[in-house]
Amino acid sequence: MAERKLIFFDIDGTLVDSDGIIPTSTKEGIAQLKELGHDVVIATGRAPFMFDDIRNELDIHSYVCFNGQLAVFGDQIIHKNPLNQEALKRLTAAAEENGHPIVHVDPFGIGVSDPHHHDLIECMQPDKLAVPIIHDAHYYQGRDIIQSMLFLREHETASYAARFTDFRFTHWHPLAVDVDPAGGSKAKGCEVVMNHLGYSIDLVYAFGDGLNDIDMLSFVQNSIAMGNAHPEVKRVSRFVTKSVGENGIYHGLKMVGLL
Repeated sequence: MAERKLIFFDIDGTLVDSDGIIPTSTKEGIAQLKELGHDVVIATGRAPFMFDDIRNELDIHSYVCFNGQLAVFGDQIIHKNPLNQEALKRLTAAAEENGHPIVHVDPFGIGVSDPHHHDLIECMQPDKLAVPIIHDAHYYQGRDIIQSMLFLREHETASYAARFTDFRFTHWHPLAVDVDPAGGSKAKGCEVVMNHLGYSIDLVYAFGDGLNDIDMLSFVQNSIAMGNAHPEVKRVSRFVTKSVGENGIYHGLKMVGLL
């Protein structure tokens, strides 16, 4: 049997295409990885309730989510890094003052300042979420908020980043940023899983396509960018596979010798 490896997969643009469909070849590749005894882990910016269906479809129940701020292996939470409450209070006030919708997410639900804002509807598609959103800009109060989101143009982000140094702002859409703890990243969450399982870095692989994958793909020696990845993601990755819709996962797994 081949030496066990640890493989992380982003979701959007990596495991699933733009229509949210998992290619058949991807399902087959992941099933083969598990049959070979490898550990397969999802690494996403989504909240857990936003990818229940994907976990069940692929039978993957270990994950790094909220861009690395929550890590779960099996049924065990092995890492949780919530946002600072006082800083969230100030950020929420600034967002409301500037007319920017803000979203606060914990592992169980979503609070939204303006659920009818067109930018939020375009980016999040609330009608497709697994849980109802709550119209409450102060949803953060008394909860462990693992991630927030701001809806604004890219040129407006710098002023928030300069003012709120407790946070890290990462665009995942031209109209939206993830708000994570400063110093937090998918790489940190992946490192927690790697150490928890006792893997050395040379036995760790990761697939991704978006700007929020850059830290993870820079950290992992065996990094694979999707063919549809952002140019900067390709630049920091060791390998580049085909796009998600061109059997990119399966091709990448073969390319790096995992299958």
